[in-house]
Amino acid sequence: MALKGRLEDFGITQLLNLINLARKTGTLYLEGAQKNAYLCFREGKLIYAAVEGMDDSLPAILQRASVFTPEQVRMIQTNMPGKSDREIAQVLITSGRLQQQLVVKSVRDYVLDLVYQIFSWTEGQFRFEPSKLPVQGKITTSIALENVIMEGSRRVKEWERLQDELPDLDVPLKFAERPTTPLRDVNLSVEEWRVISFVNPSNTIRQIAQFNNMSELQIRKIVYSLLQAGLVEIVRPPRPTAAPPSAAAARPGTPPPPTAVPSTAVQMQRPAVKRGIIQKLISRIKEL
Repeated sequence: MALKGRLEDFGITQLLNLINLARKTGTLYLEGAQKNAYLCFREGKLIYAAVEGMDDSLPAILQRASVFTPEQVRMIQTNMPGKSDREIAQVLITSGRLQQQLVVKSVRDYVLDLVYQIFSWTEGQFRFEPSKLPVQGKITTSIALENVIMEGSRRVKEWERLQDELPDLDVPLKFAERPTTPLRDVNLSVEEWRVISFVNPSNTIRQIAQFNNMSELQIRKIVYSLLQAGLVEIVRPPRPTAAPPSAAAARPGTPPPPTAVPSTAVQMQRPAVKRGIIQKLISRIKEL
């Protein structure tokens, strides 16, 4: 019989503890507030995970891990249509284009990243189906849940702190005129450079995350570190100034003027990568 319930009553940490202690084999299906996901277990070990709407094919996983470029992934998909992940991995490993250890590590990192994101889910439904494992043809791993639970709980606390520090992602960033950290001491990661390349008053933090395939936790961590280093600043919207009341509005019984309705909706445009900004930052460093 399937175990069912609400995440409001039985959280992710409690579910994983139960599966771990009972050494369960099966699949935990989750219906979150915005997405659905499933986690697969064998004898209490996490072996696979997937989120609805996210490509979990092996080529896509290897692209996210920066093992293959998008062009290489397209070539693999063109040359091996209909092949399962296991079959694709076997061909790539046998031909010497890929090492088995790299495949296992990429899948493991992908699964862990998804599960850590799911730890923040506090609303929705769950259902555990014993002995059901929809992983045929997939590359699976074996991860002890004790460490997953500890790290997931730590990240939830970090997530809550970052939400307090950076509650709104729909605001743009700009470079600080006078960085508080000496630029000679700046040592940015690859992910931080990717974010830096999109910094522009016309691009919101959420847009930057979307076009870099970053989760809200990732973008909050990076932006928070850049803010702490004094390299960027949040662009705050100007405070609206109250207009003086008109003579017509002062007269009792006078109806308010009609609200203007725009003829066309404003559409969000994809942020353009500002390569000049990177050069500007490099130039500043060279001037020191």
